[in-house]
Amino acid sequence: MEEVLESKSLLYTAYLLTGDWEQGRDLLQTALASTARRWSKLRDREQPEFYVRRALYHAHVDRFRLLSWGRETVTDTLPDQPSGRGADWADVVVQRQDIMAALRRLPMRQRAVIVLRYFEDRPDDEIAAILGVARGTVRSQTPKALTSLRTTLAGAGPSASSTTSGRGVTA
Repeated sequence: MEEVLESKSLLYTAYLLTGDWEQGRDLLQTALASTARRWSKLRDREQPEFYVRRALYHAHVDRFRLLSWGRETVTDTLPDQPSGRGADWADVVVQRQDIMAALRRLPMRQRAVIVLRYFEDRPDDEIAAILGVARGTVRSQTPKALTSLRTTLAGAGPSASSTTSGRGVTA
């Protein structure tokens, strides 16, 4: 279990699911605590990261349902726009913000499928196991999510039309 505690990819996944670093840390802490409580009941202790990822997704769904996380107001415009095209890092930040905003607009299952497939490079079978759904559900949700992302990013402007840091989500 100790090697799971050091996994930065879990924190990054939690961030992508929530769209906020602090909420992501809280979500990961909840998932780790949930896994630790059930540790003695786990069938396959050789793959603790699988259980933590599954707990992460389910904790995210639970928080969304129980708290007012779903009541956030999403806006189409960012508060601070770079004034010129000379600021490369600013463009990258804007692109990432556009992608995060588009991810937040996706339904939770589609968002989880996109995060697990394109940001964590997980196969369909593993995604289905983590989410507790059929492989066909994963395969049907992926094109729906990508179409929605493309539509949202196309409407966000030219900054959102390219990839971010080579991670594979394109418009």
